[in-house]
Amino acid sequence: MTFKCRPCVVLSMHIAMVSGEYPPRWGGIGSVVYHLAGHLAQRGHDVTIITRTHKQPTPQQPGVSVLQVPWLKAPMAFTRSYGKHALTELRRLHQVKPVDVVHTLLPLVSWNAKEYLWVEENIAPVVSALNGSWIGEREGMKLAAQHKESATWKNPNDLAILLTGGYYAKYEQAGVDHSSVSVAISQSTRKEFETWYNPPSDWQCETVLYGVDHKVFRPMNHDHEEEQLAYEALRKSYDAADEAALHGRPDTSTPLLLAVGRLVARKGHRTLLRSMPSILKQHPGARLVIIGRGHMRKTLMRQAKRLGIAHAVHIQPGMSFEQLALHFRAADLVVYPSYYEGQGLIPLEALASGTPVVTVDQPPLTEMIDGDVGGLFTCGDHEDLARAVNHCLDHPDERTEQMRKGRDRVLGQFTYEHNAEAYERIYLSLFEEERN
Repeated sequence: MTFKCRPCVVLSMHIAMVSGEYPPRWGGIGSVVYHLAGHLAQRGHDVTIITRTHKQPTPQQPGVSVLQVPWLKAPMAFTRSYGKHALTELRRLHQVKPVDVVHTLLPLVSWNAKEYLWVEENIAPVVSALNGSWIGEREGMKLAAQHKESATWKNPNDLAILLTGGYYAKYEQAGVDHSSVSVAISQSTRKEFETWYNPPSDWQCETVLYGVDHKVFRPMNHDHEEEQLAYEALRKSYDAADEAALHGRPDTSTPLLLAVGRLVARKGHRTLLRSMPSILKQHPGARLVIIGRGHMRKTLMRQAKRLGIAHAVHIQPGMSFEQLALHFRAADLVVYPSYYEGQGLIPLEALASGTPVVTVDQPPLTEMIDGDVGGLFTCGDHEDLARAVNHCLDHPDERTEQMRKGRDRVLGQFTYEHNAEAYERIYLSLFEEERN
């Protein structure tokens, strides 16, 4: 179904977003919902977020209200617990301030078929965003295990997905079957749902790739004194500060590699570490920084010691967006070896920062990354990963072009301004259908 709205029609809508993640939970979904809500509010809409309780305060945005509901603190089961409480809160909200459209963020909210139908009949049309799938997560972990990533049982959340992903997929099935519209976050995700969830013949599904905050994630400005000093301090802290690097030149002999993502098996960090001896053989001054929280930090550091590369590897916990953005700007190359993604925001944040990306040669990453903006390698193949990284480092002039093209690609296709416009078009089409 193609959605079209007359550009002259301007409607202020009350949009209720049901999302299991929202800041201060800065996961992929949380970050997307925060920025999308803010941009929809800037376009004149009222947005209410219904999310899980958190001890820390949520950031405030004009035109965006946040309602928090209780949830059971148990892997996977929290999605059903949160879903029930969110539905109760949605009913209350609709009585106080009528809702025009309900936007659910799957898979972190679990409603059954009866609940979707009730919302559709009694509140408003439902737009279900498909942020990857539980089956995809499960298969990604199986693939990671085949390539000798860390044992899944070490992480309760991963173990729960492995054992119960098939069961909880029924709630995603309900969203596919009984939402007015589904919105896949990549062509790859859409194909997953077509293959594994057997949607109805009249399934209405759009594809809207998420964007990135291109104002926070931006290229380095070496002419700004404070920014340059922060850049120099960061490079020096990782022993990646030869003269070329300090002046922002790509022909550095101390290249800084950056990997960002949770320290869990499917993110492929062990594959990345196995590639480092070959990278260091060709570029002995290279340094790798891994940023992420998770259960694997000690495992990864032990592996680095066994491989004789501990001197070149730094693992950092999560940090502020400002510090993360500085790392993206300061890096020479971002490496993203993930075994499964619904889309993957990290590559986009890198490109927005003017930093080329090396990632796996499989969808959905190939919907964003190609040879024009980085490099690709065979998933799980550490030797091919080393080849791709070395190729980028060996061709500084080519990498300079990739930096420019990556930023241009983000600004042209992957911004929250684009996202808000696309979702607004979908919302308004449903709204007009309801009126007619």
